[in-house]
Amino acid sequence: MRILVSGAGMAGLSAGITLGAAGHEVSIVERATHLRVNGSPIDIRGDALSVADKMGVLDAIRAHRVDMSERVQFVDAAGRTLVELPDSEFNDSIDDTEIPREDLARVLRDALDPATTLTFGESIAELRDDGDGVDVRFASGEQQRYGIVVGADGIHSATRGLVFGPESQFLHHLGLYVALAQLPNYAQPDRRNPMYNTPGQLAGIAAYRDKALAVLMFRSSWIDYDYHDPAAQKQILLDAFADHREWKIPELLDAAVSDPELYFDSVSQIHLPVWHRGRVVLVGDAAYCASPLSGRGTSLAMTGAWLLAEALRDHTDDIAAAFDQYQHEQLPHVTYAQGTAAPGGDLLIPATEQEIDARNSRLSALSANR
Repeated sequence: MRILVSGAGMAGLSAGITLGAAGHEVSIVERATHLRVNGSPIDIRGDALSVADKMGVLDAIRAHRVDMSERVQFVDAAGRTLVELPDSEFNDSIDDTEIPREDLARVLRDALDPATTLTFGESIAELRDDGDGVDVRFASGEQQRYGIVVGADGIHSATRGLVFGPESQFLHHLGLYVALAQLPNYAQPDRRNPMYNTPGQLAGIAAYRDKALAVLMFRSSWIDYDYHDPAAQKQILLDAFADHREWKIPELLDAAVSDPELYFDSVSQIHLPVWHRGRVVLVGDAAYCASPLSGRGTSLAMTGAWLLAEALRDHTDDIAAAFDQYQHEQLPHVTYAQGTAAPGGDLLIPATEQEIDARNSRLSALSANR
């Protein structure tokens, strides 16, 4: 079958691998002009590890493993360590693997079938599903017809918007915002990745290999802004930390303002009752974003892509049955991952000084009992 995948993030590349391996003629389009890899390293966990093995990429993933999260320590305003973050707080098992986003993108891109096409600077402008296929008009003006369209274009999915309606119907804000920026010329003095809390805020440095990221997070009700506008994002960040000049916060804000590839977004989930309509189906954050706090977004993308390809193989002549099977088998993974987000927020960004102290006491006790 001729399949279009919208988005070349981890979900889109994974779908390209699994659907191409199943014998489909796959085309991937990506709105950006390059693989978008801004952000922190990501985790491959649980069932996604066996999926990665079946996809033929597990060895390559493990070869690029880093230990960024394992080196996180919470510090005070003077930079003194208060408490370490035990592995048990972020890993499900010793097999969990953390890999830089840029490395995983390259691993997945290199694993695409040679017949699979990947086109940058292109996106879907219009879809028309007549029941037998989907006619697609691209932003470039080109028109093509496909058997199915897979929306793998992230939490702000344009494919989802065209088929299911406005994002506001499905986005569930978790009361937090996050920013990640390149921190150039950072000389890491020791193995620590320090994180500093004030009530409802976190500022930190996440270093791995020869790279370092400025990490800024804060609690806030929903802020209405244009997520395509970098200047608006940077101003929101500056306003959120305007009263803080302690520790390294000014340096981290400077890095965020200077980074043309700044990642800034709400910490939110997508709750969509059905992930498919007609011959269009969603995979990854477009369908069931669990938020960065879960640490399971990429794992969901990989398991979802695998289960979608399996379902299409099981129901070669019944697209609706295939999509129903995919959702039925992926839903338990989604339910679990989305349920882990709130505890992640309480761990990283306690809302009050009392909650910060309680978090630190709990982690100290865990470390002492190891």
